[in-house]
Amino acid sequence: MSEIQFESGVSMAGLTTLAVGGCARYLARPNTIAQIRSCLERASREGLEVFVLGGGSNLLVSDDGFEGLVLSPQNTEIECIEKSADSVALKVGAGCVWDDLVEFCVEAGYSGIECLSGIPGCVGAAPIQNIGAYGQEVAEVIESVVCVAKADGSSKEYTKADCGFGYRTSSFKTHRLGLDVVVEVTFRLQLRPPATPRYPELIKACGENCNDLRTLRETVLKLRRRKSMVYDQADANHRSAGSFFVNPIVDKIVLKQVHEALTALSIPIQDMPCFEQGAEAWKLSAAWLMDRAGFGKGFGDGAAGLSTNHCLAIVNRGDAQASDIAELAREIQEGVLKRFGVTLAPEPVYLGGFI
Repeated sequence: MSEIQFESGVSMAGLTTLAVGGCARYLARPNTIAQIRSCLERASREGLEVFVLGGGSNLLVSDDGFEGLVLSPQNTEIECIEKSADSVALKVGAGCVWDDLVEFCVEAGYSGIECLSGIPGCVGAAPIQNIGAYGQEVAEVIESVVCVAKADGSSKEYTKADCGFGYRTSSFKTHRLGLDVVVEVTFRLQLRPPATPRYPELIKACGENCNDLRTLRETVLKLRRRKSMVYDQADANHRSAGSFFVNPIVDKIVLKQVHEALTALSIPIQDMPCFEQGAEAWKLSAAWLMDRAGFGKGFGDGAAGLSTNHCLAIVNRGDAQASDIAELAREIQEGVLKRFGVTLAPEPVYLGGFI
């Protein structure tokens, strides 16, 4: 096994889509489970905290940086491990770029993740966040996740049932937060035309070609580009983490407060996007609430502001610091809470010290 290089003083701003943040004490790029274990052993010997970095698209690093070891898994292999008459199982390395996997599946005629086209980041982050868009969630196609425990280097395969998937969450993000390094994910895709999309905007944009994989992928990419939700350096809004807040799920008490606030603002209650989420729970649109609370597209006069194409994305306008982004996020949270009584939860991971 070749020795892993530990790079020191690496700027995290250059490794994240928000392009902010200080330096990591060490950065290592392991390719195999054995190399990951070697990195974890050294971190344990030196008393270093370990953080796993994927594509850096869902991460806000503090201006002070991170006084630990950043692991960036590099295994990008896509391997077909099983194929039947109606489905295929793919084992994919955590370092594989997510959209490369989607493109591979669409070109091969494998359906199930085409509506997740254009989401930035790597495969290893997909089960942690349970990424989703346009009516699809990755949990629908995941069969298992292989992880290495940071504590002792042991490996374990988690079944779909073990993963505790929920809306933009999983057991890796809740009670197993920070305990594991995802090394590979097994997906089960279908060998048939895709189901008709669930998302009205996508159905309208596709027209009569809603059941064609390539059309769906191309349409999703167009819609995301229009909202600056595809990482494109030619786009002035590209320095972002995508959607900065998760759509809130509220109970009937909070929903009543929102209705009362809308009535006071003379906004028809039926105009608000609201989706039942089981017994006495409703999912609201974070972007809709932000806009009605005064945080619309392009909001902000400073180095950090809201995207001119989608108010849900906080952007670095070129010379922002992490503190600017965190301060704007707090301002938005406080404004929405004051106006509607709804607490917005940030979607990106905060790494390092924030006041």
